[in-house]
Amino acid sequence: MLEVEGLHAYYGKSHILQGVSFAVREGEIVSLLGRNGAGRSTTLKTIMGEVAPAGSIRFKGERIDGLKAHEVARRGLGYVPENREIFPTLTVRENLLLGMKNGRAKGRWKMDDMFGLFPILRERADAPGGVLSGGEQQMLTICRTLMGDPDLIMVDEPTEGLAPRLVGLVRELLERIAAKGVAILLVEQKLTIALAISHRLYVMGHGKIVFEGTPAQLRDDSAARREWLEV
Repeated sequence: MLEVEGLHAYYGKSHILQGVSFAVREGEIVSLLGRNGAGRSTTLKTIMGEVAPAGSIRFKGERIDGLKAHEVARRGLGYVPENREIFPTLTVRENLLLGMKNGRAKGRWKMDDMFGLFPILRERADAPGGVLSGGEQQMLTICRTLMGDPDLIMVDEPTEGLAPRLVGLVRELLERIAAKGVAILLVEQKLTIALAISHRLYVMGHGKIVFEGTPAQLRDDSAARREWLEV
């Protein structure tokens, strides 16, 4: 579904991504792991068209490298950024409505589904997004992206800074998203979550893919974990 080959990206003169290649198949949960600064978030931003790419990015068989972010989104690729980016002066309901795309009204997700997943959003439906807690804003961002009915959703650090109870809710949501046939590319710092829900894993280091395998293979590879993940 998503095929990235020989991807390079730069911030000014800094060479951030150095030939990154990986794939996400239909219905898979694939995690992109690594220490801070390894290039994981830049990878998502480059796929989404927020950073200029060099290399090949294919989504559902079509080249999307070089497209603008809204053009990528219209092709069915959703993106939940690390900094959430809700509209603080709009209500929760209005934020969710903004996630809908023309022609997608009969998609897999409706507003009632979002309220069922996170009842707190129903309670706060008419409150400005800016009054929500950090965890509630994270829920809102994920749900707003789902309202666009993506075929693949890229999620950047969804559990960062969340209380343990909310971490569990986010994990449950990701599993429910996958159960509806939506592929997930997940950037996650918590190794336990990535190992528990992923079908396959990639580890990044210094802007390159340094490990590819299943959760079981990563558990067994103590050298790779020590070199690229452990602090």
